[in-house]
Amino acid sequence: MQDKVKISSGELTALVFTMNEIHNQMLFPILIGDIGGTNARFQILTDRTSEPEKFSNLLTADFTSIEQAIKTGILEKTSLVPRSAIIAAAGPIKNSTLEMTNQNWSIRPDNLMHELSMSDVTLLNDFEAQALAACSFEQTDLLNIGEGRPVENASRVVVGPGTGLGVAGIIHGHGTWIPVPGEGGHVDIGPQSAEDETIWPYLEKSGERMSAEQLVSGPGIQNIYNAVTQREGARASLFSPEEITAAALAGDDPFAVISINLFCGFLGRIAGDLALTFLARGGVFVAGGIGNKIVPFLTNGRFRSEFENKSPHYELLRSIPTYLIIHESAALAGLAAYARDQHRFGLETRGRRWQKQPH
Repeated sequence: MQDKVKISSGELTALVFTMNEIHNQMLFPILIGDIGGTNARFQILTDRTSEPEKFSNLLTADFTSIEQAIKTGILEKTSLVPRSAIIAAAGPIKNSTLEMTNQNWSIRPDNLMHELSMSDVTLLNDFEAQALAACSFEQTDLLNIGEGRPVENASRVVVGPGTGLGVAGIIHGHGTWIPVPGEGGHVDIGPQSAEDETIWPYLEKSGERMSAEQLVSGPGIQNIYNAVTQREGARASLFSPEEITAAALAGDDPFAVISINLFCGFLGRIAGDLALTFLARGGVFVAGGIGNKIVPFLTNGRFRSEFENKSPHYELLRSIPTYLIIHESAALAGLAAYARDQHRFGLETRGRRWQKQPH
């Protein structure tokens, strides 16, 4: 007769906890993806310590679905077979579907698991991924803008002008980093200086109000430029943010130079407001491609001056560092950090993670 093994209540609790931990861990290889309105970027992590396998950016317009993009643009170029996926994209999750805001893809975890033979899929907000990266950067991934020194484990903010204005924070508590996604790009902004007053009547507004996104975004650059030319009684000759930015950098168009300087000032103003909101002593990080295209303007003092101009809290803002993220794939870096060590982050995944149940 075999001896019976007695398990104490404490040992049973520990065993249940261990089994839950095993169940909650994603299985490698893990596919991570950052899906934007124009580009889809993917990497595959083989394990917790290896560098990810990287792939060329895919144009979302070239594919009818995310499944097709992954099959033809990624899996046909590697021998790795992902067992899990973490996807960051802009859009709300409703009825187990993420409908992208600036693209016609619908991301359905059940389709991903069925068509790609995955067992685990997590969907995150695109700027939530940027926030995850904000506590994982090396100094070589960043360009300092102005003074200020980060406080260890203090709150941080990411602000990213692009098609719109993305905002997310990340706070530290109980040994974990907790990302805080939101819609901070839609806060109000109003005229503050005499120069602001001269262009405000010509700016395109959102209904009866001016939101930050109306100015601090790609379309916002065009909005500012159009207002500047109308103020001067001139005819606009540049018709895209790219044209305006290029003309400003070349010094070919004085209205473009004025517009980009105003843009940087508005970005600094919003960044300062967010720093106060989160008390972001760990730093404010500027993400997105626009910032990297206008470095001479972003570092000429206008951005930082507006960032600090928060009386009576000038000294507080002066102590907070601001950075331009120069990492080529910041969102993927955040997703990779989470995939490697989920317990480092207090990420709420209810309603955003789907797992195949074992038979």
